[in-house]
Amino acid sequence: MSIITATTSIFVDDQQRALDFYVGTLGLELRAEFPAGEHRWITIGLREGAPAHDISLEPDDHPQAHALKTALREEGIPFFSLGVDDVTAEVARLREAGVTIVQEATELGPVTIAIVDDGCGNYVQLAQMMG
Repeated sequence: MSIITATTSIFVDDQQRALDFYVGTLGLELRAEFPAGEHRWITIGLREGAPAHDISLEPDDHPQAHALKTALREEGIPFFSLGVDDVTAEVARLREAGVTIVQEATELGPVTIAIVDDGCGNYVQLAQMMG
């Protein structure tokens, strides 16, 4: 088997709002978008030159998907993490853009993290490796 790409799903309560946040605000790249029944198949990813790993913005219609999101959010656990060059600068930029900051930049040994709300039911961790 020769794997050439991978896709991870995150469950969102509004695909358009998620697309606006992840592409418009965070700056990820739209990879694919087309009708898929009553919803859309939407994949996003890191900008050109980054590893080929897509994120699918899946509707959270399924009760188990919704339960997973709710449980993670209630515990303050991010659904996934994105590496950034400068967490502090990214938090300031996102705050200016109106994004809710759940946890300010916090140093944890070799990594500095922050947590933001994607506005679609998920927390996203931003991580910066130090040194």
